[in-house]
This record gives sequence, C-alpha cells and structure tokens, in this order.
Amino acid sequence: MLLPPALSLDLEPVLAHYREHGWARLGPVATDETLALLRARADAIMLGEVAYPGLFFQIDAPSGNYDDLTYGKGYEGPSLTYRKIEKLEKDPLYRAWLENPLFGRVARGVIGSHGIALYRAVLFAKGAQGGSALPFHQDAGIFWGLDRDPCLQIWTALDDVPLESGAVEVVVGSHARGLATRLGGVVPDNVLAQHDAESHVLALPAKAGEALLIHNHLWHRSGVNHTGRPRRAFTVCYLDARTQCQRKRRAPRQFVRLFDDQNCTTETK
Repeated sequence: MLLPPALSLDLEPVLAHYREHGWARLGPVATDETLALLRARADAIMLGEVAYPGLFFQIDAPSGNYDDLTYGKGYEGPSLTYRKIEKLEKDPLYRAWLENPLFGRVARGVIGSHGIALYRAVLFAKGAQGGSALPFHQDAGIFWGLDRDPCLQIWTALDDVPLESGAVEVVVGSHARGLATRLGGVVPDNVLAQHDAESHVLALPAKAGEALLIHNHLWHRSGVNHTGRPRRAFTVCYLDARTQCQRKRRAPRQFVRLFDDQNCTTETK
C-alpha cells in the first residue's frame, strides 16, 4: 500500500520537527491504487453499500455551521455528506492502511517501546457542496476518558487538499502549552485571543497520498470546502498500550494493540 520510498524514509528529521512544532510532514506515502481503494470504500460506506456493526456516523449540518451539528443519530441513510465516520478499523482496507509498517515505525518513535494501541480510526470528510468549518480544538482532555493523553495522530489525505478545500490549519508550537482547558476539545475564544492565535496560523495543504503527523495538543482547525469536489482524509490516533479507559457510565474501552507482529525499529526519542 506504501510508495517504495516510504518504506525506508528517514524519520529522524520528521520526528524532530514534530516534537518542536507539534506537526510534521511524512510526505507522499500512499500509492494511487491505495487511494482509489480507500476513496471507493469511503463512498460505499456512506451510501450503505458496505456496512459494519458499530460504525459511528455524523452527517454535516445543512448550514455548514459546526454549532448546528447533531449527535447520536448514527447512520441517516445514503448520503455523501457525512463529515465523520469512526471505527474504520472494522474495515479491512482501512485497517491495513493504519497498520502499515511506516506508521508502525512512526508510532514507536513517538510513543516508545511499551507497545502501541489504537484509540480511533476516523474518516473526516467535506462534501463537494462545502461541508463544515471545524474550529480550533485539541484532541485530548478529560472528555476522552483516558488516564493519559495521546500525543500522535497520523492524517492521510485521500484527495488533494488545497487551502480552498479546507486544509488543516495549525497554531505552530501550541502543543507545548498543554491543554487549553481541562475538558479539551474546542479552544475557547479568550484563550485564542490571549495567545494571538490568528497571527501564528500555518496552513498545511496536502496532495492526495500525503501524510501529516499531528500532536493531539496542537491547536488545529479546517475550513469549508469551496472546490466543488470531495475532500476526504483518514486520521488515526495511536496510544501507548498502557493507556487505560476511565469512563464509569459504561464498561471501560479495551484498546486494540497494533504492530506487535512487525519488526518496527524504534527511532531515537
């Protein structure tokens, strides 16, 4: 599934950049065939042609306003306007991609040698008609219900993602401040203003097949898609395998271990 150069990519400068800035480019990693398969499978899942028990769905609000999104409705029928599909590790194509050996090397280089587990595997999409703008947020905090925050997400562009299609935008180095609020999630306006976030925004456009590393504490957002073409990206959050779920209302989650059967050299931390 990987482009041949990606198999031997030198990760030392990539991981150094990620640690300092909170993000880094892996560059082009997926073959055209891989991208075609993942895009087709995404459409098939949205249209109900492929189904797995337990998938999480969230459809875009017609207004394109993040505050108008609805929660808890699940699959709402065939549509290419779903903004989020979670638990894609249930699909063999997406599972194979998130377990590729390059990502195993990255995960061990960032997280260490105590074992790697999966927190979530998510398709984030903006339909051809626009999708929703996602405000600055952090993917961590007590809302996630974990005994330690994860720190690594690997984001793969399935389509070209120029700025006008809703490219990821980050506040460089913001991960070093830790959580903006104990809860996590959306960064409050007063915190953004306090740190003059708009003056430190960097857009990260990407070509189809490129991958980015994103620290969970990094402030990041994305805008509306103005291209008239779908904008899809697959994001995988990896965990230290020692992480425990602390939720009380339901049985604690058990996280699937990954890469145990791969000889993934651990990069210098």
